Amino acid sequence: MIWTAGFRTAVISPYEELKLTEPRGFDDQTVRQVLHMAGGGELLRVRLTNRYGRTPLTIAAARAATEHGQAALTFDGAGRVTIPPGEEAVSDPMELAVAPGADLVLDLYLPEKTGLATYSHMPKETALIAGGNHVTSPTLPGAEQVEARFFVSGVDVLVPDDTAIAVAFGDSWFEGVGSTTGANNRSVDFLNRRLKRGWVVNQGIAGNRLLRDEVGEHALARFDRDVVSIPGVTHVLVHFGINDLGLPGMTGRPPATSVALIEGFTTLAHRAHQAGLKILAATIGPFAGAVPPGISTPEGLAARREVNDWIRTTDAFDAVFDVARAVENPEDPDYIHPALDSGDGMHLNDEGARAMADAVNLETLAL
Repeated sequence: MIWTAGFRTAVISPYEELKLTEPRGFDDQTVRQVLHMAGGGELLRVRLTNRYGRTPLTIAAARAATEHGQAALTFDGAGRVTIPPGEEAVSDPMELAVAPGADLVLDLYLPEKTGLATYSHMPKETALIAGGNHVTSPTLPGAEQVEARFFVSGVDVLVPDDTAIAVAFGDSWFEGVGSTTGANNRSVDFLNRRLKRGWVVNQGIAGNRLLRDEVGEHALARFDRDVVSIPGVTHVLVHFGINDLGLPGMTGRPPATSVALIEGFTTLAHRAHQAGLKILAATIGPFAGAVPPGISTPEGLAARREVNDWIRTTDAFDAVFDVARAVENPEDPDYIHPALDSGDGMHLNDEGARAMADAVNLETLAL
């Protein structure tokens, strides 16, 4: 038996130069968060993080609940834990069963000022925030609702050694931007519903880039921590490129070149193979007509086409899933198909997320 990832959520610093959502801190408040489990087990451990914090993080009480019951989190037997800046804490194992595709509800009581929180900024899930300690309260009446996750990086489950685990490593098209909040209709959720064994954990970060830090550490910087470190992982699925080509336009910088992106993807594939992983690469999705100004440029769209031609023909990857073809408007392939567009020209709605998941040939994933 091994401990591995039943749930993951990639986190970012609240001190990023480019902020797509506003960070926040807490003081004498309870935060209740829903974690949609990719995989399940009979024993759980919760991973809490102060990775980007600048002050110690104190959690005075914490509780996890599933449809089978609830349990208090302890850390080396204590119900209270202080996590130094830059560190994480893993709870003691809990006998609390959870099924793949089920929800785990996590309550954290934060008794003192936390400073700005390490967080997942666009997870398409709502956190509830209430004053005081309410970790044992069945409801939080009058609670503030915020679309983000705070101070949590994952849930481990104890599973047989041969359990098949993959990681969806990428940007907002994995994290789920554009899909319905709270409905678990991210592309990774749809993919997990197709699998007959094993599961895929979601390490997408909206705004994340392959080559440079801007929203979260770039892919090549976070690959070892967010992919390779997961015990038992066998496959990694990647979708990057839109933010390398589009986000620079919001800050007045030139987009990445096709040559630089191809070099970055080649490096990523090499590192996956060095780690003994199979790597499945997505073509870069269309983003012409993106609503935020400066994102969609002729240079960026031309580079997308060049990189996609390379992805479709290279032998650098073990397999390719052609997301661009699956969701493009056939009459104008630089645009998302109108029926699959969330409305902003650069993200997929629920049906678009389903189409992205359906583009993966399960025989190439082979979990």
